[in-house]
Amino acid sequence: MGTLTEISSNKMFGGFQKVFSHESKSLGCVSKFGVYLPPQAEGKKLPVIYWLSGLTCSEANFIEKSGAQRYAAEHGVIIVNPDTSPRNLNIAGDSESWDFGVGAGFYVDATQKPWKDNYKMYSYVTNELVKIISDNFPILSGKQSIMGHSMGGHGALICALKNPGMYKSVSAFAPICNPSNCPWGIKAFSGYLGPKESGEWAQWDATELVKTYNGPPLELFVDQGSEDNFLHAKQLLPENLIEACKTHHVPVVYKKRDGYNHSYYYIASFIEEHIKYHMEHLLK
Repeated sequence: MGTLTEISSNKMFGGFQKVFSHESKSLGCVSKFGVYLPPQAEGKKLPVIYWLSGLTCSEANFIEKSGAQRYAAEHGVIIVNPDTSPRNLNIAGDSESWDFGVGAGFYVDATQKPWKDNYKMYSYVTNELVKIISDNFPILSGKQSIMGHSMGGHGALICALKNPGMYKSVSAFAPICNPSNCPWGIKAFSGYLGPKESGEWAQWDATELVKTYNGPPLELFVDQGSEDNFLHAKQLLPENLIEACKTHHVPVVYKKRDGYNHSYYYIASFIEEHIKYHMEHLLK
């Protein structure tokens, strides 16, 4: 899997917030990820929560804005957060818009040229990164959960639904719940996966995946601010996911946060609740 290079390490709440880079085979480029190691990691193996960030983000946004480290230290959990796309490949068209290409990998494995050789964020998150973390950090085997925000909330949901039993729990802040039917998703899926008629889209859409989920019991925790502009613009469509969950008997917890928007101010307000939620499942 290649050698890890430590880019930074800062003591925080008794543990260390680190950033590493490595040569990713899945992405065909140097990729970075953050790891928060709480103080308990010095003496024993711990569970891990993966965080997937949203459009335009790198590994830095969650580290600097979420406030998650305090609660990770309190509960004794490692938090890992990868970047959102390959970087520095200079593929034609990869930097023309903020919602496609660089910073917008959508956590799919692209099938269309020129993206299919590098834009494999799904394989990176669920396979390559998991192996890197288990090989290099004190992780309790089989004790991992996943969460994310916006595009990363979509990523967390599909990673959990496509890999029954791999994650003990999943939660999402303001996720893109039904990308096949919103402008962001239609743009991304058309570019990375080809036309909707190809039949590829449903396997990367949480609202479609719950209709065929056939694994161990899995509850979806969906968190949404009421004053989220993207909710009102029909980019997120949580109502479609919730209806599909009810129809197909997949448990879902939907929390509507009055007055909150789409930002990290909102995430920081409720990240403790999400970490506590995951720990309840990780410690079973």
